[in-house]
Amino acid sequence: MKKIFYHIAIALSACTVAFTHFSTSACTSLLVGKKASADGSTIITYAADAHVLYGCLETLPAADHEKGAMREVREWDTNKPLGFIPEVPHTYSVVGYINEHQVTITESTWGGRHELQDTTGLIDYVSLMHIALQRSKTAREAIKVMTSLVAQYGYYSEGESFSIGDPNEIWVMDMIGKGNKEKGAVWVAVRIPDDCIAAHANSPRIHRFPLKDKANCLYSKDVISFARKMGYFDGKNEEFDFSAAYNPTDFGTLRGCDARAWSFFNRFKDGMEKYLPYLDGKKDAEIMPLYVKPDRKPSVRDIQAMMRDHFEGTPFDMTKDAGANVLWDVPYRFRPMSFTIDGKKYFNERAIATQQTGFVLVSQMRSWLPNSIGGVMWFGVDDANTAVFIPMYCSLTKVPHSYAKGVGDLYNLNWEAAFWVNNWVANQAYSRYSLMIPDIRKVQNEIENNLAAEQASIEEKAIEAYSKSPAEAQKFLNDYSERVAADATAKYRKLGEYLLVKYLDGNRKREKDGKFELSPYNFPVQPDFPGYTEEYYRTIVNSAGDRLKNKELEK
Repeated sequence: MKKIFYHIAIALSACTVAFTHFSTSACTSLLVGKKASADGSTIITYAADAHVLYGCLETLPAADHEKGAMREVREWDTNKPLGFIPEVPHTYSVVGYINEHQVTITESTWGGRHELQDTTGLIDYVSLMHIALQRSKTAREAIKVMTSLVAQYGYYSEGESFSIGDPNEIWVMDMIGKGNKEKGAVWVAVRIPDDCIAAHANSPRIHRFPLKDKANCLYSKDVISFARKMGYFDGKNEEFDFSAAYNPTDFGTLRGCDARAWSFFNRFKDGMEKYLPYLDGKKDAEIMPLYVKPDRKPSVRDIQAMMRDHFEGTPFDMTKDAGANVLWDVPYRFRPMSFTIDGKKYFNERAIATQQTGFVLVSQMRSWLPNSIGGVMWFGVDDANTAVFIPMYCSLTKVPHSYAKGVGDLYNLNWEAAFWVNNWVANQAYSRYSLMIPDIRKVQNEIENNLAAEQASIEEKAIEAYSKSPAEAQKFLNDYSERVAADATAKYRKLGEYLLVKYLDGNRKREKDGKFELSPYNFPVQPDFPGYTEEYYRTIVNSAGDRLKNKELEK
C-alpha cells in the first residue's frame, strides 16, 4: 500500500518557523497538585522565553489517519527536517500545550553534558511534547508515549525537564540523550504529591529518587548504569543523583535557574530561607527539594501573579539595586546577563518574569467537569508581568483573531495582534517602571478580575450547552474566547495610547475626574515633572563629583 505522508506544522503556541536555541536559559514551569490548589484543580505553567519568539496560538484538530500514513518531524528550534515516523490511527485535538483530555505538557531546557546530544536522533524535545499531546489521554500515558518515542527513534535535543499533568496527577520528568553512542535517552519521572507544589527553570530538579516506588517514580532501566559507563557516577545505586550525574551544577545554574523555583516555593511555604546558602553556592548546603507542601493554597490568580515575579521582597529583589534605580525601580536587566568589570565577573539576577517572553500560560485542569470545559489554558503573549491571561478552553477549534498565527510576526508590527499591542505597553514601562506600572495594573487587573469573576457563570452556560450537544458547548466557548480576547486587546491598545500621552517627553500629565486636566480656559495645565529617584541622583553625584554641584559665583 502506498504510504501517505502528513506534514504537520506544529507551531502550536510559539508560531515561529526558524530560530535558534529558544529555550536556552529560558523557560519556567510551575506545578500545583490538586490538593495543594485552592479549588482542587491541577495547575501547570509555562513561560516560553526567547528573543526571537513571536507569541501566538494554534490548534491541531483531532484526526483519523489511514494505515501507512507517516508524520514528518522537524526540529522546533530550526525547522530542520529530521525524518518521518508512522502515524497512529487517531490523534487528539490540541490547543497550544493542552489537549482535549486536559493533558498538559510544558518544558524547560537545561542542556547538560554536551557529549550526550544525539545528532542522529529523530525526535526533538518540542516535537516530543506535541506528539505526546496528540496521542495521550493521561499524564502517565504521555510519559509512556514520550519515552517510547525516544527509545525507538532517538532523542535529538539536549537535556530537558518536562511538566506533565492531567486533572488528577502532575509529574516532572528529566531527560537527556546518550550522544551518538547509543540510541534513546536516560530519564526519570517523579509524580508530585497531590498536596505539594513543584517547579523547574532550566535546571534538572530531580536529584535522588525512590528506586522502588513504581507508583510514583518511573525511570529508564539504564539511567544509573549508563552514568556508570560514562564515568559520571561510581557510588551505590541508592545514592544516585540524576542532576549531579547528567548536569553538574555551577553557580550560574543555582542563581539563574533554581532561584526561580525557590521564589515560587518561598511565596507559599514558610522557612525557605534555609535554602539560601544552597542558592549562594555554599559547600555542603542542603539541596532544595523537587517539591514542597505549601502553607497557603494558591489559586489560579495567585499562580498568574507568580508568573510576574521579580523576586520582590527577597534577597534577590531586582527593584533594589542600582540597575533598578536608573529607570524608576525597573526589575529588568537587558542582555547579556553577565559582565566583567576590572577583570572580575558579575551577573544580573534572572527572575520568572522577563522581557523576552514569547508567550506565557497557566493551564488549569479539573476532574469534576467535562474535559472540554474543565481544561482551560489561561494564555498571554509577551512579558508575563504586563500580559493579560485570556481563557482558551481545551475544546477550542478557532483561535481568537488577535492571537492567531499570521496576524503580524516578529518583523512586522500589526496593531490587530495581541503580541504587538502587549509589547507596546510593556516597552513603554521598561524606561519608567514605577511610574507606569500602577496604570498598567489597573487595566490588567480589571480585565483579569472580571474574567475570573465570570468564569463560574460562563462554565455553567457551557455545561448547559454541553447537555444539549458537545458541539454547541464548543461553539459557545469559541465565541467567548474570541470576545474576551478582542476586548482585552482593544483595552490594551487604549492603554498604550494613554501611556504615551500621559508620560510624553518625560513629563506626567495631570488628571482630574478620570481625564487629563484642562485650565478654566480649556487649555492643558502644566504637567508634573516626576524626575528620578533619590538613589538615582546619588549615583549621579557619586559619578560626577563636583562637576554638577551648584556653586557660588566667584567675586
